[in-house]
Amino acid sequence: MNNQICSTLSLKLKSRRGIIHCIYVVGFMDLFGVSMIIPLLSHHVKALGASPTVAGIVGSTYGMLQLFSSTIVGSWSDVVGRRYSLLTSILLSAFGYGLLGISTSITLFVLARIPVGLFKHSLSICRALLSDLVSESERPLVMGHFNAASSVGFILGPVVGGYLTEHEGGFYTSSFTCAAIFLINAGLVWMLPQSEKITDRNETNISNNSSKVCHNEYCTKSAQNGLHANNHHSGLTTVTEADCRSARKPRLRWREVSLLQPAWKQLTSVSSRIHMVASSDMWDLFLVRLLMAIAIMLYYSNFSLAMEERFSMKPKMTGYLISYSSTLGALAGFLVGPVTQLYRNNMPALLLHSTVLTCSLILLYATAPSVWQVVLTSTFFAISTSIGRTCITDLELQRGGAHASGTLIGAGQSVTAVGRVLAPLLSGLTQEISPCGPASLGVVLALAAVGLLLIRIPKWDGGGRTKTGKL
Repeated sequence: MNNQICSTLSLKLKSRRGIIHCIYVVGFMDLFGVSMIIPLLSHHVKALGASPTVAGIVGSTYGMLQLFSSTIVGSWSDVVGRRYSLLTSILLSAFGYGLLGISTSITLFVLARIPVGLFKHSLSICRALLSDLVSESERPLVMGHFNAASSVGFILGPVVGGYLTEHEGGFYTSSFTCAAIFLINAGLVWMLPQSEKITDRNETNISNNSSKVCHNEYCTKSAQNGLHANNHHSGLTTVTEADCRSARKPRLRWREVSLLQPAWKQLTSVSSRIHMVASSDMWDLFLVRLLMAIAIMLYYSNFSLAMEERFSMKPKMTGYLISYSSTLGALAGFLVGPVTQLYRNNMPALLLHSTVLTCSLILLYATAPSVWQVVLTSTFFAISTSIGRTCITDLELQRGGAHASGTLIGAGQSVTAVGRVLAPLLSGLTQEISPCGPASLGVVLALAAVGLLLIRIPKWDGGGRTKTGKL
């Protein structure tokens, strides 16, 4: 009987792993399709006859829509369910990219960018769904793998998009291909179970002694509507025989979500969740995210121009260096799990150290006397920023609680969007002083983030939460 009980738990874990791997595929295909289009947008707007000013306004439309919609859509996914919100996001994005494929005028182009700007939050919802499926100790590993999978798609997409563009009507072909990829993603999400909340989250530590009743084999964590039992330590708990008997019940199921509830109730729930995050004591994490987002964007903002002016490097070689850094950034996602284990899931310390490393690397880049030092800084910069992004997201989820994971991730994306708006402006102003101006300002902002962490971390507990409690 004991073997049968443990076999049931094993099947549940396999089912959960299958869902997680499917989400990895969705993340890969999402950025693969998007990155086919992004490098071609400015050329297409210019081909439609837009002036540089109009092209800039059109280009900023997407960012502004993302800024205001990220938190709302993320909170909406908390209310109506991940599967439904993810399907809506993917299908409306597919519609937007399909409309982009027939955009023969500036008006159609702008209309095509509106649904994408409002609802292209599929990656954020995927991260919230992964957060629902795994325990806190597993989350950095799973998030790192998801970021790695999506980053690989972002690297490969421009290669395919560039190839399609060489043919007649290449931009329209790329747009329709992107829309088709999103429809495939919608099919994958449709095949997932009917909701996103799994009632059992399990950590495994398979024991070699099969005579014990699942002893130290599975750590069961309950999650109902996103609220999971408090388990802030990373160790495994012993599963009793009563727990194993209860495992035979069909607990690995997906919560039914009412999609027909009145719109005003959905709006009220969304507003209350956003207000809860806005009034929480999480300003320090969001400020660190903003400072580091701007600092990292300043590092990349004039990278090609700075390399040309400082070292007379040709754009082709700069492109190779950027590709090298992007590839390392994708592979760094697989390092998040081992590094987190090395730190024993002490995410505040890991965030502080990765922030210090990122600040130091920006400083080395700004003062680099040779190209080889830039190559060295790019190597470690890709790794430190990848780990830092995963750390800040994980700490936001720990501080806020799983009941608002969609809202928290969406709010984080909105903060990053603010950085995308400010970084180009700051980059332009500092470039007037020196080619190293943007990177130098990035060092100052990263130092401010380090100082803020040094002040605030003593006020957190070991899990990154404020000592006064969660939201």
